[in-house]
Amino acid sequence: MTILVTGATGRVGSKVVEQLLKRDAHVRVLVRDPSNSHFSSQVDVVQGEMLDIESLRRAFVGVSTLFLLNAVAPDEFTQALIALNIAREAGVNRVVYLSVIHADRFVDVPHFAVKSGAERMIEQMGFNATILRPTYFIDNDEMVKEAIFDHGVYPMPIGSKGLAMVDARDIAEVAAIELIRRDQASDELPIEIINLVGPDTLTGEGVATIWTQVLGRPVVYGGDEPSGFEQNVANFMPKWMAYEMRLMAQRFVSDGMIPETGDVARLTQILGRELHSYRDFATRLAGSV
Repeated sequence: MTILVTGATGRVGSKVVEQLLKRDAHVRVLVRDPSNSHFSSQVDVVQGEMLDIESLRRAFVGVSTLFLLNAVAPDEFTQALIALNIAREAGVNRVVYLSVIHADRFVDVPHFAVKSGAERMIEQMGFNATILRPTYFIDNDEMVKEAIFDHGVYPMPIGSKGLAMVDARDIAEVAAIELIRRDQASDELPIEIINLVGPDTLTGEGVATIWTQVLGRPVVYGGDEPSGFEQNVANFMPKWMAYEMRLMAQRFVSDGMIPETGDVARLTQILGRELHSYRDFATRLAGSV
């Protein structure tokens, strides 16, 4: 039985591969440039892209279960729909899909709307699937460490409603557990939706307080206005993506990302351990500089 992992070189996908190998799974990855990837010799590497139909078809040969991760891109929806169609053609019905929490509500944010559409396709095509809905990634805050360490400002406009930020390691481990569970099931399993959250629901002021305590010097929250954030991230990402990040931040401020009752307990039970916290991340990042 072979599990195909897309997005395998990214922060989450690479960790999913590691977790699957720990569980003695047979893993295949689809990557653009195998020479730039550093997978174990146990991993079957197929060169190709999500819009390259022939390479997708090659990647699906002999596959039993799919981990579908589509990066934020202008053609993300097309990538998802093609991958699901090729999976069905190949007889692959077992899927774990990385979506996003509130995908059905934050429809003004393009990549949320894309994932909502992919979820509907998974349901309507009758896939045996787990849909994982993570909140904001704790690890995203690595990109603002300069503002925190050098200027004493936490610049992410996350508001006062609260985000239950999740660690990529927890996302990957739950994904691997679900992939193995579906891959090894003797019968078809119903669609299941799992919210992937962190142990704490944090506000902008709350995150700044954590950094103040970890660093031993004042760190202030930069505020809820997203225009400056958009301008800053446009320096290192395409302008359309920076605008999309602004739209997402606006929903952070207006709605937050709040866990449902029982989410934390459910994840703790799945993992058999406590979830990684934002304070863990801050302490680790501070110790690396």
